[in-house]
Amino acid sequence: MVTPTEQEHPKKAFGWAARDSSGVLSPFKFSRRETGEKDVSFKVLYCGICHSDLHMVKNEWDFSTYPLVPGHEIVGVVTEVGSKVQKFSVGDKVGVGCMVGSCTSCDSCSNNLENYCPKYILTYGAKYHDGTITYGGYSDFMVADEKFVIRVPDNLPLDGAAPLLCAGITTYSPLRYYGLDKPGMHVGVVGLGGLGHVAVKFAKAMGVKVTVISTSPNKKKEAIEHLCADSFLVSRDQDQMQAAMGTMDGIIDTVSAVHPLLPLIALLKSNGKLVMVGAPEKPLELPVFPLLLGRKMVAGSNIGGMKETQEMIDFAAKHNITAQVEVIPIDYLNTAMERLAKTDVKYRFVIDVGNTLKST
Repeated sequence: MVTPTEQEHPKKAFGWAARDSSGVLSPFKFSRRETGEKDVSFKVLYCGICHSDLHMVKNEWDFSTYPLVPGHEIVGVVTEVGSKVQKFSVGDKVGVGCMVGSCTSCDSCSNNLENYCPKYILTYGAKYHDGTITYGGYSDFMVADEKFVIRVPDNLPLDGAAPLLCAGITTYSPLRYYGLDKPGMHVGVVGLGGLGHVAVKFAKAMGVKVTVISTSPNKKKEAIEHLCADSFLVSRDQDQMQAAMGTMDGIIDTVSAVHPLLPLIALLKSNGKLVMVGAPEKPLELPVFPLLLGRKMVAGSNIGGMKETQEMIDFAAKHNITAQVEVIPIDYLNTAMERLAKTDVKYRFVIDVGNTLKST
């Protein structure tokens, strides 16, 4: 029997989808729209596995719709462009990140901040302009409006570039916006996972002094020797944390589990900024007195607009920044999700879609 998802659009597509909140992924036939006049179609070669994919397949944020084809760190090669497309041509290396649409007319959209548009459209599991559900990059090809397509510089390897479209922009944007990009500043990075390791690379490339803050002492060698962080703090070691109090201009907190904020706020200088980019499922406790006494700020940041995302990937190319990845075949997907749930990956799984996704 042909499913409605196969008939929604004219182009047959194939990927892997979760059917329910068990989060188990399996092969899935669906369809995509024809290449519209402003659309870019591209063959997917690699797709990163973001921690939010894990939350979404299990409906841990309570807004997942099934069947769900995850993936918003998508890179590949252009196969077709619409008649009014100006920025791309067949054969270009491109990517799509966390969003594929927005209203285009609100204040945020007018200021190149489509990521803060109240009507922005997620790359998967959201309703598109035509009323159909979006499907992500765990699939053979993508069709997207050229406004939401990023050009991937030729010198970046596609597998290592894919996670930059989410993890990269998620950490680059707050470093820029909150002014934590000035040489000589001291910035802390909490958590050394998919987001954290890229945050360290970007901050170092900006000339900033970086301290990694982690619950795992065994990550110290990796942080300092491989990622070139300047120092390392074990957040459970009260003596270390006490010694570092009041030394940081800002902190990028990438942790998506519930954790105490008070010890982090204490690390900030007066006027320091603690910027949250991880998304814990439950609310965190926020003590207000330490904020008042140092004019400190707790803030948030969510990916970046399309203009800034292109700027980020161009900066990455200039400084040879890629994510550290473990490339996997697509049939390893469910095992990868189980390992990701235990943070057993260094530092991002990337699916080799081009070579391992077979529709038979």
